[in-house]
Amino acid sequence: MATVADGMIRIDHVWLAVEPMDMRAGADTALARVVRVFGAAHPHHAYVFANKRANRMKVLVHDGIGVWLVARRLNQGHFVWSSDGHGSVSLTHEQLDALVLGLPWQRIGQAGIIRLV
Repeated sequence: MATVADGMIRIDHVWLAVEPMDMRAGADTALARVVRVFGAAHPHHAYVFANKRANRMKVLVHDGIGVWLVARRLNQGHFVWSSDGHGSVSLTHEQLDALVLGLPWQRIGQAGIIRLV
């Protein structure tokens, strides 16, 4: 996944879909889901989905010409997923890196800043 975000495919913005997706979905079904959840598939945007158990994820990336669909599965544990009830959440590249590793991505960036002791 690091090569996708770091160089092979340009990703300007990352979106996390909160509702689970059936991991049997192929590129066309995932693209239809992106359009339904996000309104459109924008060039150089990545759209991240997980299954109900959050142990599998798929990422659809529109590279400006076509779409890429990648899958990731954790053999143990699960991905830390958002449960705030909204349809989607915007992620930074650092948060995506943490999410892909199964780490608590919500603590990365501004959310991890300690302002009061």
